[in-house]
Amino acid sequence: MELVKEILKIIDIMTAAYLIYYMITGLFILKTKKEILKSDVKKKFAILVPARNEEMVIGNLLKSLKKQNYPKSNYDIFVISNNCIDKTKEVAIENGANVIECIGDVKSKGEALRFALNRLDCEVYDAYIVFDADNIIHPKFINNMNNVLCNGYEVAQGFRDSKNPSDTWISSCYSIHYLVHNTFLNRARMNMDKSSFINGTGFMISKKFIEKYGYNSKTLTEDIELTAKCAMNYEQVAFVEGAITYDEQVTTFKESWKQRMRWSIGTNQCFKLYFTKLMKKGIKDKKIVCIDSAIFLSSVIIQFITAISYVCHFFINLLQGNVLNNIKILSLIIVYFTSIVVAIFSVKLNKKHIRHYIKGIITLPIFIISWIPINVIACFKRQGKWDKIEHTRNISIDKMLEVNLK
Repeated sequence: MELVKEILKIIDIMTAAYLIYYMITGLFILKTKKEILKSDVKKKFAILVPARNEEMVIGNLLKSLKKQNYPKSNYDIFVISNNCIDKTKEVAIENGANVIECIGDVKSKGEALRFALNRLDCEVYDAYIVFDADNIIHPKFINNMNNVLCNGYEVAQGFRDSKNPSDTWISSCYSIHYLVHNTFLNRARMNMDKSSFINGTGFMISKKFIEKYGYNSKTLTEDIELTAKCAMNYEQVAFVEGAITYDEQVTTFKESWKQRMRWSIGTNQCFKLYFTKLMKKGIKDKKIVCIDSAIFLSSVIIQFITAISYVCHFFINLLQGNVLNNIKILSLIIVYFTSIVVAIFSVKLNKKHIRHYIKGIITLPIFIISWIPINVIACFKRQGKWDKIEHTRNISIDKMLEVNLK
């Protein structure tokens, strides 16, 4: 019993250190933002949109890309049709996009991107920007990414916002999740002059980066894997707040479970591939970017160990006749109210209206707790599959901008 208690103490210390680390790095949102100089040079971009049966929403993405305040001759749009059986291809052509049709067994977004990159004439473009088919894009997106590219960054992540924060409590929680990610992870690291995290959509990769390192994702989470590769090669990922992508969030718990399970399994796959390499390189070369990325990859494992720790504490207290451990109860209460405060702070700091996010603010602790069983299960699953998420939120960029002003 004493040995178990000692092990639990070590786990508690490790968990506390993990939380303190993110609290400290999060404080850098208070630091003056790093300035990105505007450039008169206009680079040429290939816009890549992997799509599988997205006829309902892809039209509005393509229309929003046409409304960019960037020279139309300096960007081409490619819809990567991944074995579509609906009218995705036809809608893409109607809206002036080029279509790359995937051939063979292409199972994921990462594989679709690799397929397209292998077929594009890389000499024509200076960089690639990746969007999901359900996105709509702020008119200044490409121009802001161009400024970052001209400032010497080879990889950049835009601001991931939401199309439907008030649809359901699930979509509201997702929307807050991304505001927190934008604020306390990416903005903080950009202010620290450190590497931010690529976050699924609305990101840019330069031609030089592809030529040096290629694009060959091996996991379910190509964005997290790309972030790890950037850290391994000391390539700083810029965070571009003015490059805004409005993303459709899932609205049901069932869809959320499937999506988050894929994320957790993919994060674990990246952990197994890169954690040790990142730690060794970070310690040897004294590079905080490697350590930071390794800590991020350990998130699923940390939550799994923490969950086991709480269960063990409960049974020990039960055997000792002290079921209600005051310290553990107090820590849960603190976590509950802290999550609500962080949610409100993130919404207000990003100049959003509380009423659009109230469902998520109230239920965010439940959303966070629901991630525990997902991460526990993910630790026992080596492989997962890319389940398509249905997208139906048909909204134009003009309407989206109008809603955000109200």
